[in-house]
Amino acid sequence: QLQLVQSGGGLVQPGGSLRLSCAASGFTLDDYTIGWFRQAPGKERAGVSCISSSGGDTNYADSVKGRFTISRDNAKNTVYLQMNSLKPEDTAVYYCAAGRSVYCSGYVVLMPRFDFWGQGAQVTVSS
Repeated sequence: QLQLVQSGGGLVQPGGSLRLSCAASGFTLDDYTIGWFRQAPGKERAGVSCISSSGGDTNYADSVKGRFTISRDNAKNTVYLQMNSLKPEDTAVYYCAAGRSVYCSGYVVLMPRFDFWGQGAQVTVSS
């Protein structure tokens, strides 16, 4: 079964950190661009970050620049999103997605082209 399996997430206080993981099952991520998206209640799904298949190109939403870091370990077939200095407005369900015909420079508008999606992980930032 080809799928992305997410782990991480949870409840954290403002200023805290969390790491999300996105592992591929049944296929390898080597040729895939990976995007992270989030969706807060009552809002549309929004782009958070993206990393190219080689890892040489990354992209971040302005709201998370300097706080979030995307990385990948192709040997482990896993992509990570390290989230530091979390704020209440970061509260959302976070999704990872893998696409072969997606470029990081346009990963948000190319959202329909992602081939696989993770199951989502709830991140709640609250005191």
